[in-house]
Amino acid sequence: MTSIAHTPEDPLPLGRPRARRTLGGMIVAWLRVNLFATVPSGIITLLMLFVLGKAAIGLWQWGFANAVWFTSGNDSAACRAVRGIGACWAVIPEKYRFILFGTYPFAEQWRPALAVLIFIALFVVSSRRSFWRKELVLLWAVSLFVIGLLMWGGLFGMSYVSQDRWGGLPVTLILATFGLAFGFPLGILVALGRRSKLPAIRSLCVLYVELIRGVPLISLLFMASVMFPLFMPDGVNIDKLLRAQIAFILYAGAYLAEVVRGGLQAVPRGQYEAADALGLSYWKKNVLIVLPQAIRHVIPPLVNTFIAFFKDTSLVLIIGIFDLLTTAKTAIIDPAWQQFSVEVYVFVGVIYFVFCFAMSRYSRSLEAQAPR
Repeated sequence: MTSIAHTPEDPLPLGRPRARRTLGGMIVAWLRVNLFATVPSGIITLLMLFVLGKAAIGLWQWGFANAVWFTSGNDSAACRAVRGIGACWAVIPEKYRFILFGTYPFAEQWRPALAVLIFIALFVVSSRRSFWRKELVLLWAVSLFVIGLLMWGGLFGMSYVSQDRWGGLPVTLILATFGLAFGFPLGILVALGRRSKLPAIRSLCVLYVELIRGVPLISLLFMASVMFPLFMPDGVNIDKLLRAQIAFILYAGAYLAEVVRGGLQAVPRGQYEAADALGLSYWKKNVLIVLPQAIRHVIPPLVNTFIAFFKDTSLVLIIGIFDLLTTAKTAIIDPAWQQFSVEVYVFVGVIYFVFCFAMSRYSRSLEAQAPR
């Protein structure tokens, strides 16, 4: 058998050159695989594209092409002229201050506006890992004091405004922020209590969780508004906003406790044994070893609970508190603008969507950054 040796001067045999994949070819290949793989799949895709196209064209014509954006004064004649053809976005510039701040004094509405900006700044700062230091707690304490000073007033030349005049977005942010800020540590303590070896503590935590989760939030708000004052001493009256806040804290604590308990069960048993072998105390074992791993496991359901809780703040309407959704409903009582409620609800829906979408995106980035 003889072999043919290639010298450096002889070119090596070349294989078949690979076809260059262009962007257009990649798009066509993706469409074939995902949308037009079979005849039924292609028909369904075309029908869906047709329906979505019609809806997009109709939405464009109603929301942009034929819409009325501004009117002169409080005159809604231009909006009534295009009713059924185009949207009346002019109701937003006319009513946005009442929607956002409720019956807060008109000349003092810069104060709740500044409070909302402080809340948003706190959320942004707290989402950055570089700010996760002890000073962040002090920053929150100072910021919440400033927010309370802005909302109540009574100092530094600001007039006093009672809580009955509060409404709109600041009330929604106050209920959601304080509810989660106090409900989350409460949920952690209850979750640890449900796994306690002491029967009294475990039974008390189980009773609390099952009682709160077994009734709707509306009933808790009614109890906080009607029954809670009955247990107070004579002459002691708690503001209804504070009563609603207590109900939200208890509600959030019960639901978050179950989420955290699921995370605790997902932590391997060897982690507990390793912490015990190191001689760590109960609290150091949970704070340093167990809880960080448990919370990492349940970031998606935690954020899902946060988002649902943020939207549930609209239920305070039943006890007479004017949150964002309630002020939006009240803003269109004016007969001149009563016909254009859809535009107001779209405006409020966009605000809710921005906050909820920001929480969702942050949870995804936090989950991606968590060590595996």
